[in-house]
Amino acid sequence: MSPFRWDVLLVGFVLAVPVLALGLRGDFTTEEMVSRLPWCLLAGWAAVALVRAVATPPKPEPKPKPKRRPTARPAVDDEADEEPAAA
Repeated sequence: MSPFRWDVLLVGFVLAVPVLALGLRGDFTTEEMVSRLPWCLLAGWAAVALVRAVATPPKPEPKPKPKRRPTARPAVDDEADEEPAAA
């Protein structure tokens, strides 16, 4: 799964909002804020991967193949295979 999918980027952005707010408020320096943003993307990727793994339905079990009934073989006549005796 790509870390640049739209759902991963959206979750990463939502997780980055508090970091950006703390940077705008002055609690974080620009360097601290920029160094924490990739971790938000990584956390978004992990969250989306976890939700996808849990929400994916299990694969259906393969249906067992029906057992074939033995077919009746025609009776083999042993005498039909013999050649007629020359007289």
